Amino acid sequence: MDQHWEALYLAAKKALNPRVVSKFVEAGGVAAAVETVSGKIYVGVCVDTACTRGICAERNAIFHMLSEGECEIRRVLAVGRRGNIMPPCGACRELMTQLMPERYGEIEIMVDLENETVVSLAVLTPSWWI
Repeated sequence: MDQHWEALYLAAKKALNPRVVSKFVEAGGVAAAVETVSGKIYVGVCVDTACTRGICAERNAIFHMLSEGECEIRRVLAVGRRGNIMPPCGACRELMTQLMPERYGEIEIMVDLENETVVSLAVLTPSWWI
């Protein structure tokens, strides 16, 4: 596996920590790692709530990235509780596209670790609404 993807996978796996936080909140069942164009990796975990106001792991990692002053994504990888790769949901794709509207096709997303299948965000989001 390419060293960049391996670093992302290991960072996401390290953040993965499925747990019940309260009777209304669960966290860490999915973890994501986002690599910026500067090469820095940010991680986040999903937070699921009874009121549906939770957050996906990818958006959590992106918000962490934004909090640190970065805004350009190079690679994204999300890992489920069994170590499986998961593609980003529509809300996560939308956020990434809005962050880099002229260059969202440059964002690479791992969709199959075993076969090392990587696609661009443009492949997952072929007809963006704007």
